[in-house]
Amino acid sequence: MSKDIDLLTKNAKTYNEPGSQVFKDANTIKKVFSQRRTEIEQTEPTKSSLRIKNRRSAQGDRLSAITTALQTGSESDEDSILSGRLYNAGDDSEGSQSRLIATDPINQLYQAIRGCRNPQGQLLVEPFLQLPARKEYPDYYQQIKHPISFQQISEKLQNGEYDGVDQLESDFTKMFENAKRYNVASSTIYKRAQKLQQILQVNRVKRKEIGDDNEGDSLLSPMSPDTGANKRRRYIFLYKKSTKKNRMKALYAALTEAREPGSNRRLCDLFMVKPSKKDYPDYYQVILEPMDLRTIEHNIRIDRYNNEEAFIKDVKLMFRNARHYNEEGSQVYNDSGILEKIVKDKLKELGPAPEDDDVGSPKAKLRIGGTASPKKARSQTTPLQQKLSDLFEAIRNFTDNRGRRLSTVFLRLPSRSELPDYYAAIKRPIDMERIRSHMVQGRYQDVESMAEDFILMFNNACTYNEPESLIYRDALLLHRAFLEARRRLEEDDEASAAVSVAPLIRELIRSLFVSVMSHQDDEGRCYSDSLAEVPAVDPANPEDPPLNLEVIRNNVENGRYRRLDVFQEHFFEMLEKARRLNRTDSEIFEDSVELQQFFVKIRDELCKNGEILLSPALSYTFKHLHADIDQEKREKLPQEIEEDQLKGEEEKKDEEKAGGPTGEQWSSDPQSACFENSTYSIGDCVYVQPTEANLEPHIVCIEKLWKDEDGEQWLYGCWFYRPAETFHLATRKFLEKEVFKSDYYSKVPLSRILGKCVVLFVKDYFKLQPEGFKSEDVFVCESRYTTRTKTFKKIKMFSMPSSSVKLVTRDVPLPVVRVVSMFVSAAKRDQEKMTNVAVGSQEGFIDKEREDVPVEVANGEPGCSYYEQLSYNNMWLKIGDCVYIQSQGMERPRIGRIEKMWMHDGAGFFFGPIFIQPEETEHEPTKMFYKHEVFLSSLEKTCPMTCITGRCVVSSFKDFISCRPTEYAEENVHLCESRYMESEKQMKKFKGLKRFSLSAKVVDDEVYYFRKPIVAQKKPSPLLDKKIEELEAKFADMEDLDDLDDADEEDDEAPATPSLNQASVTSDMDLPYTPPQSTPKSMKGLSKKEGAKRKINMSGYILFSSEMRAVIKARHPDYSFGELSRLVGTEWRNLESTKKGEYEERAAKLVEQQERERLQQQQQASPRAGTPVGMGVVPPPTAMGMLNQAMPPMPGNPKSHSTPFPKTIKMQCFRAKKHVFFLHNGA
Repeated sequence: MSKDIDLLTKNAKTYNEPGSQVFKDANTIKKVFSQRRTEIEQTEPTKSSLRIKNRRSAQGDRLSAITTALQTGSESDEDSILSGRLYNAGDDSEGSQSRLIATDPINQLYQAIRGCRNPQGQLLVEPFLQLPARKEYPDYYQQIKHPISFQQISEKLQNGEYDGVDQLESDFTKMFENAKRYNVASSTIYKRAQKLQQILQVNRVKRKEIGDDNEGDSLLSPMSPDTGANKRRRYIFLYKKSTKKNRMKALYAALTEAREPGSNRRLCDLFMVKPSKKDYPDYYQVILEPMDLRTIEHNIRIDRYNNEEAFIKDVKLMFRNARHYNEEGSQVYNDSGILEKIVKDKLKELGPAPEDDDVGSPKAKLRIGGTASPKKARSQTTPLQQKLSDLFEAIRNFTDNRGRRLSTVFLRLPSRSELPDYYAAIKRPIDMERIRSHMVQGRYQDVESMAEDFILMFNNACTYNEPESLIYRDALLLHRAFLEARRRLEEDDEASAAVSVAPLIRELIRSLFVSVMSHQDDEGRCYSDSLAEVPAVDPANPEDPPLNLEVIRNNVENGRYRRLDVFQEHFFEMLEKARRLNRTDSEIFEDSVELQQFFVKIRDELCKNGEILLSPALSYTFKHLHADIDQEKREKLPQEIEEDQLKGEEEKKDEEKAGGPTGEQWSSDPQSACFENSTYSIGDCVYVQPTEANLEPHIVCIEKLWKDEDGEQWLYGCWFYRPAETFHLATRKFLEKEVFKSDYYSKVPLSRILGKCVVLFVKDYFKLQPEGFKSEDVFVCESRYTTRTKTFKKIKMFSMPSSSVKLVTRDVPLPVVRVVSMFVSAAKRDQEKMTNVAVGSQEGFIDKEREDVPVEVANGEPGCSYYEQLSYNNMWLKIGDCVYIQSQGMERPRIGRIEKMWMHDGAGFFFGPIFIQPEETEHEPTKMFYKHEVFLSSLEKTCPMTCITGRCVVSSFKDFISCRPTEYAEENVHLCESRYMESEKQMKKFKGLKRFSLSAKVVDDEVYYFRKPIVAQKKPSPLLDKKIEELEAKFADMEDLDDLDDADEEDDEAPATPSLNQASVTSDMDLPYTPPQSTPKSMKGLSKKEGAKRKINMSGYILFSSEMRAVIKARHPDYSFGELSRLVGTEWRNLESTKKGEYEERAAKLVEQQERERLQQQQQASPRAGTPVGMGVVPPPTAMGMLNQAMPPMPGNPKSHSTPFPKTIKMQCFRAKKHVFFLHNGA
């Protein structure tokens, strides 16, 4: 009964979503049943569970524990399901053995796979629970030789069939590989399998780090005769786990018990829970990883922290969030520093954390086995190296739909002796072996640098090889695979601070183009092959610019498309021209329709129906495509029917002239004929002697045999043309041994027959072979050729007279190989000439075609023409656009928004509000601004269009962190969330910017939406540096500055340099603890030390040296200091100028930050209290800017500023302390 109840609740919770009523009821039923069962067992005078357990064998004990863990479903509430635990950590009734199994690697891996969910809360493993039905998917069991499902794995685990975690991992891998082999790469199941494989890899890395593989296997392995040794090993494992947990509990207690002297206020109150999303919605936009003490306590209780480092990491994250969101000087900001120092002191008191090998006797250590420490294991593979390795392996192991590995030809460069012209044409040759070498040597600093080499390799292949060659195609497929693998990596990364939308749009367009060009049919033929015959110049409109696939490919490779709708217009225009110039039953017509449908499908997938890229191109759907195709067919079909009738009449006349057999003769003629000891039957294919000596024999399929009055034997049949006998472009590819069924029929005497051959349909040729024929006499037919129109059309139904040739299965199926035309060398010269002309005549970006859009305005001025969209001075403007306007005497131009524009007497004007820069407002020097932030002023004026210097974008905060218009550089994207009230000299936030509704003729901007909201970076006020300079000049003659100069001379010999990963000069746990009660004397001593830091001549080279020296030291531990310095200098000289400039900028920022921290630490009075920025709400500031510590917390505005000091009070502080008084906003 217990098993059935467990199964009942498990099924309910597996099918229903967490939080649903059925899910909650299942938990309730399980709890009630467990409680009632416990009561009954306690009252019954039966044998104790301990006696029963002692009677069981060791193997049965192990199996029952695992079975119970699996049957109970492992969850008691919603949190347990999401965490994937086997047992409730708070339940002490399960015993030590249950707790051991909960930490077993086999069950940890099982629960990690079973409990993984996507962002929508759905279980990733759901499609893998059961195998597909044989009736619905019979081909699945033909392709997959070893099918396995998640339910089968669960049953094997319950039956104890897994002796180690490697066996379980092997079954999971087999299950996921089966799914990837059967499903296409763009399907949901394929992506889920990839995600779950990543979890397998992460689990494997974790097992290596903590060195628990041997321990975990021993816990689930059958009991050995040395039962006492196993018990001691389990005791050691539990003791180590208990020691770590007790240390974390002690640290947590130190945090929760800390109180403020005097007021006895608990310092942790504001950190217990996360801020309310309703009260502080912007907190979750600024802080991407919220953390609070209650979450930390829950993680300790459920043993989620594998080591003490993970616990400290969450504590640091919590305090770092508080300092990042709240203003410097606020109560939350100050409390975070005090609590962080308490944690640091408690760590020193507890001493170093015990390692795994530090617990137990030496003999126990030897039995457990000495593994590498976690630090050493983690240092072997960095996250960047793991990403680069995954990306490289994804390309190296990529195979096409026939299982062929495409990367083989790209592993090594060709030999110079074999292909000397390759190195003359390719200036920067590179192969995958060299890329792998660079990766191993650590030359790639990021994924982008590796991507540049891969893209260079693919471009080299496309440049040297013909567009129709196999290598060229493989390069396209690998390029697409690389883009997909890179995009999957970027989905898991955090949004970068540096935003550049233009490369993302070019990459999306390139990925779309590569996908369409690589689209193939079932026989491996690319649909784009036939479109190579589309001429660049339109015969109907020769004055139009040339446009075909080659022109579009050059535009894509040169990055000339910055709008998706422009690229779509060009591609669709080329496809429409192909359909217009060919019949509706031609191969080109059908291929163009298939490519356009595939284009729309891939476009919607890449743009996610507007979730990634919102473009006017998305308005063209399958419905519009089908309507256009139907219209084209209605216009062309009547003309084609008339042509077919005329053609039929001409063929009938030609047949009569050729003396073909009549209908009566056809029915009475024999089915076979003998000639020169050979028998020929209807349906046989024969070689016919050519009319010219230099030609190959013709191929004819016999459809009729007869004798004339003179006794001469004749045959009548259909002729098959070889590729050399057809009219085609040199860019067309052909199958090996391919022939084409023509529309030519004629009679031939049997005396001209040279021998027999066989023509097979393309679907049979690669799998079957005729019995008794040599391979050179077997041909393949895929298309028919029309001699009048000189066009090819793929055959759907291969209709031929029945033949007596017997077909047998080939031992090994033939590979599909296509060869280029015999005219390819001559066509190459013509194509290069046309390409050079097209590229030379087109430079820069391809802009969207626009037109002036006039509009009627009520109460407009007489003589003025108003417009919604207008071109002025080669610049397209529309209502709602923002522009830079000339501003005399200002460092940066003002911004105006066009709300009305008109032309009057040939001159253009616009009217709208003006946005001002931060330096034009009155504010405290401590205020922080977003980068590129502007403010809406109350000024609205009319300006001539001659004062416009360029276009820009002004976005609301929500749009700024989530999307970008694609045609604007990042430096021209501004943020506005406040209005500046000049009368009140203050800034007030508003709900949003004004939006405009325009007519359909106005071209809308394309908008790219980030996968994750970016973090809007803040910068100091432009008045900050000026204010510092004024204060330093005012107090330059004070004796404190002389003391600082002395301290500088003492400390110049060993200047401290910040590390690369530090956000400030000091680390999170090493922040100096300066309570508000510190005396001026202590502050003076501190100012000397910080003053010395201020005098450091920080430069980009010093910052670069601090990073590179550690890297070189790790590579060459035996090198001396001088040798290391020489290598650092060499690296610096080889660094790009742009990288050097970035280091110089960072160094300058660090110097400024050191100066601000030194000045901030000199303060004696408490800074002004900000508002909560992380953990809760703080008391409002008093009139003097000081916190009233006796007041209870009150809600306030998270971004409000406290009342400033009166000027008299400030001057008193200055004279009393002889220190610069400076308030800094640390948000």
